[in-house]
Amino acid sequence: MSSARDLFPVTQTTVDAVYDVIFAPWLKEIGLTDFKIETGRASARLPEADHLKFRNGGVCGQALMAAIDTVAVLAVATGDKEIKGTAYQHTQFLRSARGDDMIVTAEVLRAGKSTAYVDTRITFAGSGALVAHAVLEFAF
Repeated sequence: MSSARDLFPVTQTTVDAVYDVIFAPWLKEIGLTDFKIETGRASARLPEADHLKFRNGGVCGQALMAAIDTVAVLAVATGDKEIKGTAYQHTQFLRSARGDDMIVTAEVLRAGKSTAYVDTRITFAGSGALVAHAVLEFAF
């Protein structure tokens, strides 16, 4: 591929390269893996890593929100519009993020002329129990 623009729209083939190119080094330290991409959808595994935890053993909300935003960006980037940025993110934490890796799943609910709306969920990898739910808006 001749340029970063050739990586878009994001596909299963290009997702790892896109992740390496567009996201900040500190973000990659949260350790997202196992990306799965379909048009309008993206998911990744967020490991329950010690460096993401509070002293009480739960993964901190900032790490969860960063994972939510990252996977949501990838879902929106499966479309044909260039994202200008996250305009809004509302996250509800439903239970402590401890005891298992998590799966972050994002689905584009609507992609309009100037914005896209995305529903994102974090569930435990083993049980599927909902850890956090977020709604995001992206500007084009």
